Amino acid sequence: MAMTLGATVPATAQNGPLRIEITEGVIEPLPFAIPTFEAESGNAGELAAQISQVVADDLVGTGLFRQIPSSAFISQVSDFDANVQYPDWKAINAQALITGAVSVDGSGQVNVKFRLFDVFSEAPLGDGLQLGGSSDSWRRIAHKVADQVYSRITGEGGYFDSRVVFVAEDGPKDARRKRLAVMDYDGANVQYLTDSSSIVLAPRFSPTGDRVLYTSYETGFPKIYLMNVGTVQRRALEDQPGTMTFAPRFAPDGQTVVYSLAQGGNTDIYSLNVNGGAPQRLTSAPSIETAPSFSPDGSQIVFESDRSGTQQLYIMPASGGEARRISFGEGRYGTPVWSPRGDLIAFTKQNAGRFHIGVMRTDGSEERLLTASFLDEGPTWAPNGRVLMFTRESAGAGGQPTLYSVDISGRNLKRVPTGGSASDPAWSPLLQ
Repeated sequence: MAMTLGATVPATAQNGPLRIEITEGVIEPLPFAIPTFEAESGNAGELAAQISQVVADDLVGTGLFRQIPSSAFISQVSDFDANVQYPDWKAINAQALITGAVSVDGSGQVNVKFRLFDVFSEAPLGDGLQLGGSSDSWRRIAHKVADQVYSRITGEGGYFDSRVVFVAEDGPKDARRKRLAVMDYDGANVQYLTDSSSIVLAPRFSPTGDRVLYTSYETGFPKIYLMNVGTVQRRALEDQPGTMTFAPRFAPDGQTVVYSLAQGGNTDIYSLNVNGGAPQRLTSAPSIETAPSFSPDGSQIVFESDRSGTQQLYIMPASGGEARRISFGEGRYGTPVWSPRGDLIAFTKQNAGRFHIGVMRTDGSEERLLTASFLDEGPTWAPNGRVLMFTRESAGAGGQPTLYSVDISGRNLKRVPTGGSASDPAWSPLLQ
């Protein structure tokens, strides 16, 4: 999908007091006002309202922002180019003001302009921008607007214009049907990539978001497949007779894949170039090594192993070799995933009959447990390293898996709408 992004409103960016400093303490959400975007063409009214709402929902959904209801407004914004009446917005305690305009041309091309204002400094925060795309891409345009607002106020990268691949599930626990699906980060636009004729597990996006690795049982044994998300064409990645392959993940270069291979009762980690060549064995311990994940610079791999007698986390060079243990708390650790920022590793922890999603520094220090439930597992990082998504399954015979997200501080735990049972989420990078 072609989209454009360019500056249209010259304004002087300023580094005033409008900034959320994200700390581990309690954050008071920043109040913002977003009048419904102006419809600059006769057919843009409904779209303008929808785009404004998605931008507001994105920001409120972070737990860092609070929307001021339109019923409190003193001023209305009916002209995108009109001067802002700052006293009217100060009077209702708005700290940020987002204004915008939407037009649709004869070919169905949507154009969105927006500005962000620091109300108390009475100045724009960054330049005004214009974004364009086809009419069916309006949600992506709204997410891009929200990403811009989020980034300017927090100083961090956004994550709204991204997708999540996951396993959609239905049926009873003892006969669960599973198929691959992909959706917008907020649960909208669900599309199915496979049917439910065979069990699928552990989908993982490529660094460019156009391909997905996953494990399928269609041959009766777990095998890794590589799928093009746009065409849904796929191929088996590695097929050595008498082996089982699973837990795949891309390297940052998008060409190398690491995965587990089980043969003769032993499970080790291997790497493989997706364009062919012989697999390289990276571990050779008489234990189970699995769930590998690269560091963002591609130089190291974190993985889980029971070589010490229980599931723990280890880090080794990307080429294999000596591994060092980094998890030393009580309980068992698994499914490690390196943060896109490179500073943290997320994991699943099982201890005293409870499951947790947690994070730790790459040397194992500063472990923090963010959740606790009957069954939480399989974290995946938002593109900016601020939010984790994971699977939570309820207890009992009728227990069903659902997707949840949580901030890395442990705040803002919430369910992700998927329209049905879901597991094994994997976040894409920001879309291009």
